[in-house]
Amino acid sequence: QLQLVESGGGLVQPGGSLRLSCAASGFTFSNYVMSWYRQAPGKERELVASITNTGSRTNYADSMKGRFTISRDNAKNTMYLQMNSLKPEDTAVYYCKATHALSGRDYWGQGTQVTVSS
Repeated sequence: QLQLVESGGGLVQPGGSLRLSCAASGFTFSNYVMSWYRQAPGKERELVASITNTGSRTNYADSMKGRFTISRDNAKNTMYLQMNSLKPEDTAVYYCKATHALSGRDYWGQGTQVTVSS
């Protein structure tokens, strides 16, 4: 059974850092484009970053460029999001998504809460 489990969220002060992980199981991880999304209270879910199935290309939302880094380890079936210089407006639930590289079918994790506050 396909499963995506996010971890690493928590409370951090402005300017701090967190690293999120998304552990995948039940499918061939290297066949999937992986993405991070986030959803703040009262707002729509938005793309944070994505990475191709091989990890050769990445894409970031403009507000995250230079602060966030997406990566993956296909040997460990895990994707990461390194978040630096965090701001209060980064507060949201962060979700990972797996998209099959050929079919385009999506699978979502359950999310992890990130709160940036002093």
